Formats: sequence, structure tokens, C-alpha cells
Amino acid sequence: MGTRTHLVWDWNGTLLNDLQLVVEATNAAFASVAGPAVTPDEHRRHFRRPISEYYAQVLDRAVDADEFSVLDRIFHDAYRDGLTSVALAADAAEAMREWGPHQSLLSMWFHTELVPVVERYGLTSQFLRVDGLPHEVGGGLKSAYLVSHLAALGIDGADVVLIGDSLDDADAAHSVGGAVVLYTGGFTDPDRLRASGLPVADSLTDAVRLAKRC
Repeated sequence: MGTRTHLVWDWNGTLLNDLQLVVEATNAAFASVAGPAVTPDEHRRHFRRPISEYYAQVLDRAVDADEFSVLDRIFHDAYRDGLTSVALAADAAEAMREWGPHQSLLSMWFHTELVPVVERYGLTSQFLRVDGLPHEVGGGLKSAYLVSHLAALGIDGADVVLIGDSLDDADAAHSVGGAVVLYTGGFTDPDRLRASGLPVADSLTDAVRLAKRC
């Protein structure tokens, strides 16, 4: 058994199985500027934060803050339209039960929209705290938000393991002295995750088992 006592979950692409919807919403944003459509596999190979850098790569040109704000709004409008059809990851509930009571949720989705959706899935009582983005434009790095999340909980980063689907999740965990387990079912190509040399799991229940060893 490892020494980490608290688990921080990522939401999109981890507990929520929304890859297909994210790709469709991303393509709606690209289409608005006559950009190319990406496939789920292409998205997983190239997606990264800050998301503006990912958009710039796909569009093959610079994307400034003003344009990203417009694209981000188009993305989220399309995302909201499809959200009612999205399910949790198949083993999300089992994985949360397996860890125990000391867990929380930190999402890079807007806080005011995240909270009622988490409630709709019946998960609010599973978490000591639920935090999303306090801003109107997303796309940034997770590290600073994890610092604030843990401060609000009164938890030291050294006591934390984070389960998420992106290398940005790993960067955030390491920035506070925490551990991370990366999940292959989300937005990042599994080969990219494994190339990091960090613990990687193909299911959330396996991710929790690895997290317990951190």
C-alpha cells in the first residue's frame, strides 16, 4: 500500500466518457474557420494544453487570445448540445468505490456547469470537493487550479495521487509533489502516455489499484 491518502479525479475523458463528443465539438470550432476535421485518433495523438497551441497546430497558423476565445465558445456550445447523451466510463462507479472516502474532483470544465452535471450523475456525495474552472474561457494548464483545489481541502500535495487522461494531469500532480496514474481511455493516445514512463492503466479500476501503490 502506498502513502497517498487522497485521490483527485479528472472529469472529462476520465470519469466522463466524452471523447467522441469532444472531437465533434472540436470539429465544429475548426469548421467555423474553414479548418480541417480531426478524427478521434488524430485528436488523441495531438491534443495538449494550452489548447490554443493544439488548435494552432491543426490550423497550421497562429491562434491569438481573441480568436481562441471565439473558438472556445463555439466548442462549448456544441459540447453542451450533445452532453445529455454522454455516459460515465464503464467502471467509474466501481473505481470510486474501490478507493474509499477521501477523493475529490478537479475539472477544467466550467464550474457552474460542472456541478449540476456531477449531481445529475449522482456523484456529488462521492467527493469531498468538486471544482471546475471559475473563468469563461478555458484551455489553460491545470497546475494552478490543483494548487487552489488542495488548499481549499487543506490537503498537502505529497498526500495526493491524481488520476487523469492527459500529460497535463501529470504535470499538475508533480507540481504539487503528488503522484499520478494516467488513463488510456480519454483524450490522449496511449503510446504518448506510456512514453512518459509514468504509471498507465487501461481501466479506471486498474488506475485505482496502481494509485494505491503510489
